[in-house]
Amino acid sequence: MLAERIQSKMLRVLNNRYLSLGPTEETSLPPANPGQKHMLYAHIPFCEQLCPYCSFNRYPFSEERAKPYFEGLRAEMHMLQALGYDFQSLYIGGGTPTVMVDELCAFIDDARATFSITEVSCETNPNHLVPRVLDQLEGRVQRLSVGVQSFDDGLLQQMQRYGKYGSGLETLERILAVENRFESFNVDMIFNFPGQTEETLINDLAFILESRTPQVSFYPLMASPAVALSLAQTVGRVDYGREEHFYRIICDALTGGKHPAFTFGSAWTFNAFKPQEQVLEGAVSVGARTASAGAARALEATTTSPVMIDEYIVEYEEYPAIGSGGLSYLDGSLYVNTFSVKDYNRMIAEGRMSIMGRTRFAKGDRMRYRFMMQLFGLKLDKKQWRHDFGCSVVQGLPAEYAFFKAVGAISYEDDEKILLSPRGRYLMVALMREFFVGVNKVRDQARATLDGEERSLIFGD
Repeated sequence: MLAERIQSKMLRVLNNRYLSLGPTEETSLPPANPGQKHMLYAHIPFCEQLCPYCSFNRYPFSEERAKPYFEGLRAEMHMLQALGYDFQSLYIGGGTPTVMVDELCAFIDDARATFSITEVSCETNPNHLVPRVLDQLEGRVQRLSVGVQSFDDGLLQQMQRYGKYGSGLETLERILAVENRFESFNVDMIFNFPGQTEETLINDLAFILESRTPQVSFYPLMASPAVALSLAQTVGRVDYGREEHFYRIICDALTGGKHPAFTFGSAWTFNAFKPQEQVLEGAVSVGARTASAGAARALEATTTSPVMIDEYIVEYEEYPAIGSGGLSYLDGSLYVNTFSVKDYNRMIAEGRMSIMGRTRFAKGDRMRYRFMMQLFGLKLDKKQWRHDFGCSVVQGLPAEYAFFKAVGAISYEDDEKILLSPRGRYLMVALMREFFVGVNKVRDQARATLDGEERSLIFGD
């Protein structure tokens, strides 16, 4: 798609400008803004197996490294409490947060006792979908998300996941055993792997439909320069030219037909269709660029959901992060925590937070960030925009708005909201892919400060 290539090129230029990490002497995040809704993100970087495509901060697991880290994580959380923060939502990412489930549960219990938390989301891997882990998480975690990536055994071997996490069939059996244990359960998948074919993608979709999972997220493969070499050596080079085609296959399989199994939660997250939603079926023409007010209400009802999704940044624009490798976005600034576990433990022991870098967003960049995140969530709130920025979307981002209108990315618009068309959904997938590649470059900048010992743990000798 020409529009995708133009958009991606423009975003790469913008990323190089405002996703550029600068050093900071700050030892603490700013105090809480009482009028702002925040979510707490906690990063646990330890994994039993380091996947070659992953750009998040991750270290090989050892109890010697992990146990003091969990102690520091709880201490840093209490530093946020002292700054006036309170949270209703906690998201725990990694790494593999469930790698020490006893320590994880102690952290969750402490967080619930400290803040007004009512919902906890946590990531895990297929080998942890076992009673020993699930029994402790049930009741503590409302949304569990498992990183499957693919059910194809050949791809799992390329990703170096088969030996540790088991075959596709074994993973399917574990997912089926989780049914109804959590308020929400998500399966993370990746599409557009170099070795993936239409046949293997369709087979993955068949597994998803058989799994009865209430939610699935299909991410396009995203690689940062730091993992590009290991990615090329293990799974091959990425071909973005077929990304849109694969995305259409996914959307058609999950949301198409007279009785679709799923509806859109975001541009790449799909929620299982609820029976009561069937009345809205057929209300919107899939290929239409415009819709009546009634059809727009149906579209909004079937493409938004109160169900939690992985991209917490859709619902929570501002979020402080704790833990090594955590990224906070507060008051127009992106703060990056140290990627060194050794430095993290030292900083917390000194009574300071773990910030090592910061980049400030100008007003235009903040508007672009809002535009991208809300439309990724499939609806831009125009009233909130005017309240926060003192201008309309057209006035604030004339070029971006004109581009989306010109390429048919907007299906419906009134005084309150903008909704995306099917073409717009794919453009948001491509836009988010490029944005996260830019964020991964920030992570690479932070990783560049690691000493030889920690670099060898992550990348090998």
